[in-house]
Amino acid sequence: MPSTLLTPPAEEPLSLAEAKAHLRVEHADDDALIAALITGARNHVETQTRRALMSQTWRILRDGWPENGRLEVFPAPLRQVMAARVHDSAGVSHAIDVDAFVVDTAAVPGVIGFSPLSLPQPGRAVAGIEIDIEAGYGTSASAVPEPLKQAVRQLIAHWYENRGAGQSRDESTRVPATVAALIAPYRALAL
Repeated sequence: MPSTLLTPPAEEPLSLAEAKAHLRVEHADDDALIAALITGARNHVETQTRRALMSQTWRILRDGWPENGRLEVFPAPLRQVMAARVHDSAGVSHAIDVDAFVVDTAAVPGVIGFSPLSLPQPGRAVAGIEIDIEAGYGTSASAVPEPLKQAVRQLIAHWYENRGAGQSRDESTRVPATVAALIAPYRALAL
């Protein structure tokens, strides 16, 4: 079932000043472009790793509770369950106390544990359960692992240098292999 971003990160893992210093750009003419590249690079790293670099909130939708009492969720790292609701057959949502869940913040994917018999069953067959989570390494860029921040830096530099490359298939339009190597240990592959 899908996950929907509710609240994007308040800050990026790199500031505009840090990105400009990495690019050795001293003028303000490209500030908007560089800011967009920071966001794009963060999104790319997050998509490739299925992780949230900075704290953000997501809504997880499920049809029903897993029988084993373990709900695996992305993006990682899972920080906390913020709210949970079950929809009855009339579509009315009923809040569930978040204390009914045990959150494994170290697991990738994150695991929300619960007693299957203690939770109400959804009354609708599709998306009967909504769980709002906070995911990410934290609100400070210093909490983001350095290899992931370096991957963001390298993507920004690559895209900044090759912004006029268009749709050609030459080396300038490909993501550098070093970026893939930096994020490889953090990738959570779907089976």
